[in-house]
Amino acid sequence: MTRLQSAAPTTLQKVWKDFLEPIVFAVVITQFVATLVGVDGVSMMPNLRDRERVFVPKYETWLHKAGVGDFSRGDIVIFKPPREAFEKVPNLRKDFFGLWEYRPFLIKRVIGLPGDRIRVDAGEVYVNSVKLDSSWTTDYWRQQGCWDAQSSLANNAFSSEPYGVVPTEPEITVPEGHYYVMGDNRTANGSEDSRMLGTIPRRDVAGRAAAAVWPIMRKTNAKYDCASQSVGELSGPSVLNWRLLNRPEAFEKLKNEMTK
Repeated sequence: MTRLQSAAPTTLQKVWKDFLEPIVFAVVITQFVATLVGVDGVSMMPNLRDRERVFVPKYETWLHKAGVGDFSRGDIVIFKPPREAFEKVPNLRKDFFGLWEYRPFLIKRVIGLPGDRIRVDAGEVYVNSVKLDSSWTTDYWRQQGCWDAQSSLANNAFSSEPYGVVPTEPEITVPEGHYYVMGDNRTANGSEDSRMLGTIPRRDVAGRAAAAVWPIMRKTNAKYDCASQSVGELSGPSVLNWRLLNRPEAFEKLKNEMTK
């Protein structure tokens, strides 16, 4: 009986199997299916803490860019800041081993959709003249004693302070294909968001943070140091940190109020 013997793999086949195929597979998965993103900083406190990791279903983003569905008010999204802001705000410029500068990804919450009129007054947010109940986050900042209701950022939809990226305007209309985003950190200078950077083009949105997945356990209480703008003492029992990042109920109430 004649037996067929498989040919020995060529060098190219071996390189593909052992090196290139895993890389290509990983790129396809992270770019088109899902990925994990790390939270850097405290701009989404108290809901997301520094160094937590979130799950991002990337297929949603590609569907939205193709015209199927859209992000919603209340979604937490990952995006690159506008190029105009990148050029003016030092914190938005990251250096890659001294070779080049790049725009880092930021994470904030969608407040306004295309066509929405956004107004910010004494720390309160209004969408199409309807007040958004922001107590899901402002209650925490009141307790910490550092809720911002006085600064230019707390009293304008756009503020030229301190970098002059956008002109100061008490109310703005979100352009077509853009989103208005804010961080949940409502302290003075607690979040660099649309109030300072301008609206975010849909093309610069990488995806929606759907769930928190790391660390596995989380302390229930986090004290915030208003002076240093950093997290202080963590206390209380440890609870499982795996949780869906659902939109606060206030956004559904807002939608209902606007349709009356």
